[in-house]
Amino acid sequence: MSKKITDESGLEIIETPEALAGQINKAEVFFLKNRKVLAGIGGAILVAVVAFAGYRFYIDGQEGTAQNALSSVVYDFEADSLSKALNGSGGNEGLLSIADSYKGTDAANLANFYAGVALLKQGKYDDAISHLESFSSSDLLVHARAQSLIGDAYLEKNQAAEAITYYKKAADNEKNEFFTPVYLMKLALAQEKANQAADAVASYKRVIEEFPLSSEVVNAKKYMGLLEGQVGK
Repeated sequence: MSKKITDESGLEIIETPEALAGQINKAEVFFLKNRKVLAGIGGAILVAVVAFAGYRFYIDGQEGTAQNALSSVVYDFEADSLSKALNGSGGNEGLLSIADSYKGTDAANLANFYAGVALLKQGKYDDAISHLESFSSSDLLVHARAQSLIGDAYLEKNQAAEAITYYKKAADNEKNEFFTPVYLMKLALAQEKANQAADAVASYKRVIEEFPLSSEVVNAKKYMGLLEGQVGK
């Protein structure tokens, strides 16, 4: 019979060579009984690894092409030629095509952001929301910007409750002196439209108290004063 000792933590530790040999024999028996299953698992893991490597190779190859296509269309976007930017011109792919054709690349991700902004400017709010929701960024400031734009689209659709959700996300994402007060002002406006007067007052108050040096403070005080007068506070 194998001898065992117990360490300070109370765990049993195998001590003798005979005991170790017994454990090895058990492992061999387990492998022989289950070799087909284990071989299948090993094969599946290998297939998954190879598939992922192949996917990354494909995406890396696509990235250069997508980046070139995006650089050609950004000029149209910056020149406010929205239709050309979205649909392409002169043989160049547009933002919509880049976002769809090169999925998984950084260029396609950025194309979704640009497309969302362009569609928002065109008044195509549902399409704008779809593209902006497909965009992601590890840069929290950029991510917050996308959330705010989605809020803008919902507010334009007179869906104040949905706008509030996204403005809150934007306002609470990487708070800073430059953008957070703007998001809070938008949030307060949406809350007013949703007949949430008390919440709107609280949002205006946040601008005043948390960002006293921001340019939005003057309007925040004015709108909060008007709102408090209306609700009798």
